[in-house]
Amino acid sequence: MTSDVKSSSSEEARPNSDSARRNTAPNGWLKVGAIAAASAVLGGMAAAWFYRKTLSQLREAENEISDSESKIIEDEPGEDF
Repeated sequence: MTSDVKSSSSEEARPNSDSARRNTAPNGWLKVGAIAAASAVLGGMAAAWFYRKTLSQLREAENEISDSESKIIEDEPGEDF
């Protein structure tokens, strides 16, 4: 069974620990928010770089395909239906 007897030392320690928690909580969330924002920015930059490279490769492949198709069409005689 616990007793509700309070001493002067226990009363002083309790508000200090609560205020210490309150002061560190916003700083902790601020750090988490800053890390999340930095991660989002870096992730977006990495995705943009990756897709930019991929799109340029697809454009090059499209140009190569259209060049090869035009050569085939020019070399083949016309079909009569």
